[in-house]
Amino acid sequence: MPPLADKIRPTSLDEVVGQKHLLGQGKPLRRIIESGEIPNMVFYGPSGIGKTTLASIIAAQTNKTLRKLNATTASTQDIKDIVAQLDTFAGMNGILLYLDEIQYFNKKQQQTLLEFIENGSITLIASTTENPYFYVYNAILSRSTVFEFKTVTPDEVEKAVIRGFQLAAKQRNTTFKIEDGVTKYIATACGGDVRKAMNAVELTALTSVKQDGCEIITLESAKELTQKSAVRYDRDGDSHYDIVSGYQKSMRGSDPDAALYYLARLLEAGDLPSACRRLMVCVCEDVGLAYPQLIPIVKSCVDIANAVGLPEARIPLADAVVMVANAPKSNSAYNGIARATADIQSGKIGSIPRHLQNKHYDGEDNLNKGQFYKYPHDYPNGWVEQQYLPDILKGSVYYEFGQNKNEQAFKSYWDKVKGNSNKK
Repeated sequence: MPPLADKIRPTSLDEVVGQKHLLGQGKPLRRIIESGEIPNMVFYGPSGIGKTTLASIIAAQTNKTLRKLNATTASTQDIKDIVAQLDTFAGMNGILLYLDEIQYFNKKQQQTLLEFIENGSITLIASTTENPYFYVYNAILSRSTVFEFKTVTPDEVEKAVIRGFQLAAKQRNTTFKIEDGVTKYIATACGGDVRKAMNAVELTALTSVKQDGCEIITLESAKELTQKSAVRYDRDGDSHYDIVSGYQKSMRGSDPDAALYYLARLLEAGDLPSACRRLMVCVCEDVGLAYPQLIPIVKSCVDIANAVGLPEARIPLADAVVMVANAPKSNSAYNGIARATADIQSGKIGSIPRHLQNKHYDGEDNLNKGQFYKYPHDYPNGWVEQQYLPDILKGSVYYEFGQNKNEQAFKSYWDKVKGNSNKK
């Protein structure tokens, strides 16, 4: 018996939950579908949000024969076999090929596919959970229109959940008594994945408790069966990079609540290394010299987290994340090394000044013998003016004091010592 997710699959555009930015009245993809002239397309977005369903609806509305392949298992011969159907009754109105996970096709396979979409043998709808601009052959992208599918909101998912329970009750010839909060919980916990929500509906229906001529769907049961389904994560995929980006940007933006949320997302997915690495990067890059004492403190918290492991690792990491989020911010050192790196990469290298070189002997041809290095500790306040940058970079400024209390104290000290109150 097919799963509930397949039984409840929408058959019209109006039944599709979510994707209103593409399928709402007057929206671009809806207008294309209603025109009946279907171009080659790439559907990009997370799993379980309607990409396969929409391909089926398009095939039905355009009277094309739908053929499905999954790039993880399909071969070049599978594509040729589908094209061969064009000369049969099955392909008389044209063939729409739905190729799932196209990113798993290598370049040669994608080139074979290109041959058939170029001559119009098939109409291609390819889907991918990864950014197509990174993983799909450019020649295919240039002949296709990319549509990005979004995670379905809980309110939209709840509509599907309610319909799912209605269908399940009809098939079981029973009546469900659903406790308050069940449909909302499943819709929220599924993380925007409608297929996961339907699986949760099916499982809770199977574990319902019979009582007084009906079957009880409890909130406790729903929580037990859907507790992990909200974790949408792939360490090599877009979801991973979106989460770690939100994690660091929340700390940089001094929002401890958001930072803790993204930390929890990482740890629930078991990605302790990413949580630790981004935390250490952030304290150095974004707190930096505004509160340099925090750098070893964060490193200590990371060491403790790795020593105790999950789930306890969340405690020292939470301490560190809150400290980083609440700390004063300065990226002055980060900007300084970026400027210096840019000069080096542009070819501004230059020779190290003679007095800084590690030389202690001058050849007989050198008439001005001696290194002439001035040892700063031999001078008042441990400073003496001399050139340190190569001649080609003389006068270059890479580091500028931040406006925080710590760096301004440094600036005040060195302005006094160097007698240069205008120095940045």
